[in-house]
Amino acid sequence: MIQGTMARRELLALAGALSASPLTMGIQENRPAPAGPATPADNRARLYGLLGRLPGRDRPVGGTKRSETERDGYVLETWDLDLNGIEPVPACVARPRNAIGRRPAVVFNHSHGGGYEIGKTEFVEGREYLQPEPYARALTDRGWVAISIDHWIFGERSHTAELEMFKSMIWHGQVLWGMMIFDSLKAVDWLVTRDDVDPARIGTIGMSMGSSMAQWLGALDTRITTVVDICCLVDYQALIAENGLGRHGIYYYVPSLLEHFTAADINALIAPRPHLAITGLQDRLEPAAGVDRIDAALREVYAAAGHPDHWQIRRYDVGHEETPEGRREALAFLEQHL
Repeated sequence: MIQGTMARRELLALAGALSASPLTMGIQENRPAPAGPATPADNRARLYGLLGRLPGRDRPVGGTKRSETERDGYVLETWDLDLNGIEPVPACVARPRNAIGRRPAVVFNHSHGGGYEIGKTEFVEGREYLQPEPYARALTDRGWVAISIDHWIFGERSHTAELEMFKSMIWHGQVLWGMMIFDSLKAVDWLVTRDDVDPARIGTIGMSMGSSMAQWLGALDTRITTVVDICCLVDYQALIAENGLGRHGIYYYVPSLLEHFTAADINALIAPRPHLAITGLQDRLEPAAGVDRIDAALREVYAAAGHPDHWQIRRYDVGHEETPEGRREALAFLEQHL
């Protein structure tokens, strides 16, 4: 496993392997859609088109179950999913014990926090900036099925350093964030094939990087019926104004994004579906002035759509962390709308 700085021979071996095609097998050109009517569908296509060369969106998905264990209050399944045709995607699925029939489902998006070896483990074991009860337990206690995957460079996929992966993908016309989003979209494709999941009731939630993923996943996939994002509602212009680009990892940056979209534009693609943002007033990753700007824009969007109550924001006087009150708000919002 490669961690941190890679040895020179390991780096050369990786470069050779990448140029030999594992990251380009089955790849299709994925260019921005031509300018046209600014409908939500057009804008989704344009946003997706900025994410680099991706595998075919309609490629089949599959999976092999590794294990199934009973935990305190729920059943935990571990899987190797075939989502992208390049490398297997390890996943955890938590389901309520003795549940019958199709249930609402939640996609839990893990955070970054420099914990490259953690990934989906955050879903089961928690994280220092989250509340003590892990989300696997909190979500299944409410009768929901929940899934979390290891994203590129995290958990069992932390075989390559973040900067090395970003550079290699850019050379191949790919975008690290785009490849992460693609896996999330395909994880939903797989999730809705389960006979215990109601495909009409799918939510998504995440903290930090997971918050950004929840926003983009909700924006790009209308099957997501409810979005909760925690501590990463970032207005890009506000971040630039504060000279704050270094506060986010390299994974976060999508070429040419600002030529086409603001953060408010992306979040507007979730409307009129329910969306709760939970922010920290002292969180340097999401400047407060930018949060105000996004909030004002989304209030207008949701009011125009006839569902002003579907956009909610909660602000707590903390930094980059989930509060007890924020956890209660998040779960209550999901309960209300799933």
